[in-house]
Amino acid sequence: MNLPVDELTAGPSLGAARPQPPAPPRFELAGSFHHDGFRLAYTEYGDGDALVVLTHGLLMTRRMHRPLARSLADRGFRVVTLDLLGHGESDRPSESWRYSMTACASQVLALLDHLGADKAVVGGTSLGANVALEVAVRAPNRLHGLLVEMPVLDNAVFAGLLAFPPLLFAARFTPPVISGVATLTRLIPQRNQWMAVLAETLRQEPAPMAAVLHGILFGRIAPPRSLRQEITTPALVIGHSNDPVHPFGDADTLANDMPEAEFVRARSPVELRFDPARLTEAIGDFLADRYSAAGFRIPA
Repeated sequence: MNLPVDELTAGPSLGAARPQPPAPPRFELAGSFHHDGFRLAYTEYGDGDALVVLTHGLLMTRRMHRPLARSLADRGFRVVTLDLLGHGESDRPSESWRYSMTACASQVLALLDHLGADKAVVGGTSLGANVALEVAVRAPNRLHGLLVEMPVLDNAVFAGLLAFPPLLFAARFTPPVISGVATLTRLIPQRNQWMAVLAETLRQEPAPMAAVLHGILFGRIAPPRSLRQEITTPALVIGHSNDPVHPFGDADTLANDMPEAEFVRARSPVELRFDPARLTEAIGDFLADRYSAAGFRIPA
C-alpha cells in the first residue's frame, strides 16, 4: 500500500491563466523480501530509476535514515532503506555465523535483485558504510556510486574493543539486563524521530544481539587496504573528529585510498542528524553528478 508522504500544491504563477497542477506526491512504501530463508524489511521513498540504497549503524534500524531519505526523495531520487539481518523489523536468527560484513553485502545485492535494479548508489553509516565497501569489492558492476559515512577501519579497532565486548558479555551472560532495557523502552516518549531511533536501538533481544555482535566484531570488519585501494567506484566519504569508534583518520585514509573518492568533513558526529542541510546538499549534489554521468534525468 502506498502512503502519501507530502503533497505540494503549486500556487498560481504570475500572468498564468489558471493554477499550476499539483506536484506529484512523494510516496513511502514499506516492504519485505526473503533472502537465504529470512525476511528482510525495507522502506522505499520516492520513485524513479535513480536508486539509492542506505543501510544503518550497528544495532540500529533503517529509521535512522528516514529524514535523509525523505530529503533525497524530494530531490527526485528513489531511496530504499534496509534493515539488515538481526536489526529492526528483519528476522533475527540467533546463530552468530549468519552475521558478517560479507553476508550483509549479499543482503544489499539481494535487495537490488528484488527491486529489479541493475545498479544503484549504495551507502550507509558505520556498519552500513563498511557494508557498502564490501558491495564495492564484491560487485562493482552493480554500483553507480558509494556513500560512506563514518567508516570503521584500522584506527577504530582499540575503541571498538572497549565499546562493544561489554555489550556482547551482557547479551550472552546476563540476558535479563538486555530484556529489561528493552521493556523500559516503552517508557521513552517518542516525540520525535530521534527518540524513536533511540527506543528502537535499545529494544534488543539477548540471543540475536549477542549473535550479531559476535559475528560482526570477530569477523572481517572491512575489506583490507589492498582491496580498498582497488575500489574505483566514485564515492563520497564523510568523516568527522571527536569520535573514537569512527575516527577521522579512518575516513580520511579511506578517501585517499580510493582513487575516485571525494571527502567531506562533517562538523560533528551528529551533524547529518541534527543540522543536516549542508551535508544533505553535498550528498544530493554527489548523487545528481553520478546519475547525470550515467545518463539519467533527475526530476526537479
